[in-house]
Amino acid sequence: MLRPISMPAIRTVLIIASLSVLAACGSRQERPKADLAASRVTTIGVNSYLWRATLDTLSFMPLLQTDSNGGVIVTDWYANPTAPNERMKLTVSILDQDLRADALRVAASRQVSQAGQWVDAPVQAATVQKLEEIILSKARDLRRSAIGG
Repeated sequence: MLRPISMPAIRTVLIIASLSVLAACGSRQERPKADLAASRVTTIGVNSYLWRATLDTLSFMPLLQTDSNGGVIVTDWYANPTAPNERMKLTVSILDQDLRADALRVAASRQVSQAGQWVDAPVQAATVQKLEEIILSKARDLRRSAIGG
């Protein structure tokens, strides 16, 4: 679970950020330009483009757990209104700070309703692969947008 940030902690961060900006103003050296679209630009423990793309992709599902430092997103069971006798649960792991295909792992569980009981059912491999492709495409689009301005 994410814990709320206290006001004193926010105030401290703002003061430190202000002081560092003021200290930089007095410097006559030209500072290198930051590459805002670099794959490692992040204030979290994993690639920020993959993280945001995953949250966007799974926004229709209820979330049980999000850990941006560990790179894990776990959804609760979701039943599509057009198929109420079937439900899915996902766990997405972001494994690296780089925007790479092997930095993303999706695990899915599926259940079907039989005689009022939820019974585990197989998930097609294509389903997981498609989800990974969608997340990676969105992450690349987010990175391209950041490069473009």
